[in-house]
Amino acid sequence: MKAVVLGSGGWGTALAMVLCDNGHDVTLWSHNSAKAEEMARTRENPLLKGVRLPDGLHITGDIACLEGAELVVSAAPSFAVRETGKRAAPYLRRDSILVTVSKGIERDTNLRMSQVLQEATENICKVVALSGPSHAEEVSRRLPTGCVSACPDRTAACFVQDAFMNDYFRIYTSYDIIGVELAAALKNVVALSCGICSGLGFQDNTKALLMTRAMAELTRLGEQLGGTRRTFGGLAGMGDLIVTCTSMHSRNNRAGILIGQGKTVEEAMREVGAVVEGYYAAESIHQLAEREHVEMPICRCAYEVLYNGKDVRGVVTELMTRAKKDELLETAWM
Repeated sequence: MKAVVLGSGGWGTALAMVLCDNGHDVTLWSHNSAKAEEMARTRENPLLKGVRLPDGLHITGDIACLEGAELVVSAAPSFAVRETGKRAAPYLRRDSILVTVSKGIERDTNLRMSQVLQEATENICKVVALSGPSHAEEVSRRLPTGCVSACPDRTAACFVQDAFMNDYFRIYTSYDIIGVELAAALKNVVALSCGICSGLGFQDNTKALLMTRAMAELTRLGEQLGGTRRTFGGLAGMGDLIVTCTSMHSRNNRAGILIGQGKTVEEAMREVGAVVEGYYAAESIHQLAEREHVEMPICRCAYEVLYNGKDVRGVVTELMTRAKKDELLETAWM
């Protein structure tokens, strides 16, 4: 099968390697032609140091590589997904399968990535979301990993499952693309918040409290927006939350640590040196929660810290001294 991965970041590159391992004819496209040429020459992506790219992987900066592709993977950062989709649209066919692996929500529109791609490509083909606890650094080294292929069309979800699944990359299917995409985007805010806790010197108890209560918030918002509760307890939800909140591979976690140590948000973003999706997602969550009238105290406080400069230690005190609640009652989530 001919497959094209749009986006030569670490995640796009790792997924291209998986597809190569599975015997597909794979091309990795970069919007930067110079980067594509360098990767083709060195057979290495600087974001995945020490990992040799398969000899059979084609690397190019020419978007025409999409011609005739049966499987197209959109791996651009969330802010570039719409433009990438527009560039890809003329080459897509009605029987193509478009896979979104970007974890984010579009700024201002608050659309999920599959919705952005559907708009950008005028809904020419089916869109599937692939998500889960999956650091590119580990997938590229063929360490056991599990993800979810989500689409209301089961045939399309299974097509993606078959394309990617092998002995180190296990894929489950789901009909709940709404829940899978929301969980993927929203957990980045929690990872950033966990990083802040680490930077403040808080340890395991605090982070466990934050992750568990934040997941309750995300589940509530996800259900309100049409997702399924079980999704948030699965790989795309709790699984991805755990890995993103606890690993130094996570840019969101690293940025949060710097903020907790006293750096400004701008300084932390510059030092991380790559896209920190949780920063943008915090604004989207705030807007969605306001629109849907869903109370989300942890995510609201994260927004206040990131966008309004609220003191992080004051935020912790505010959260810890909120009114008493019963964990198992709906009012505990309010």
